[in-house]
Amino acid sequence: MCETVTSLVTKEAPDFTAKAVMGDDSFGEVTLSSYRGKFVLLFFYPLDFTFVCPSEIVAFDKALKDFEARNTVVLGCSVDSEYSHWAWRQTPLNKGGIGQVGFPLVADLTKSIARSYGVLFDESVALRGLFLIDTHGVVRHALVNDLPLGRSVAEALRTLDALQFVEEHGDVCPANWQKGDKTMTPTAEGVATYLGDEA
Repeated sequence: MCETVTSLVTKEAPDFTAKAVMGDDSFGEVTLSSYRGKFVLLFFYPLDFTFVCPSEIVAFDKALKDFEARNTVVLGCSVDSEYSHWAWRQTPLNKGGIGQVGFPLVADLTKSIARSYGVLFDESVALRGLFLIDTHGVVRHALVNDLPLGRSVAEALRTLDALQFVEEHGDVCPANWQKGDKTMTPTAEGVATYLGDEA
């Protein structure tokens, strides 16, 4: 059965084992559940050798150290083969490639992974789905963009910071919260105090 994006939030992330080209340019296998104990940012993109996709992949790669500092693994996934991923990595940025990005690109030729995450579009390619999975393998955040709309890496990091803060401290993070900002006690009094201070 195909999940919808929203129905996955608060549930265990659909596990998968799939071929991938790894961050060191080797071929390997990725099993999602093997990353338990770490946070995982899993993002889907439509196809290799397309247009918005390389800008996103390169942007995630530039922020990779920021994700790793937050105990977070980044995984990209499309319906291409691992060989197509590898060829795209060999293509320079100024030729429309992605260069030597430091995280795995997962091959989903059967489209089963995209389908299980509810992002398979028209039985052909994945929409721009992004899933933040916690250390217990539970989906805590899901976002999906249409094909022409690139995602914000800064917003992915902000959401990750919010999740990690909540898990560590118990307070909740209000609208537009950034790391270091004031949080809110999840009570009626807490929201009244927060909104009163913001007025």
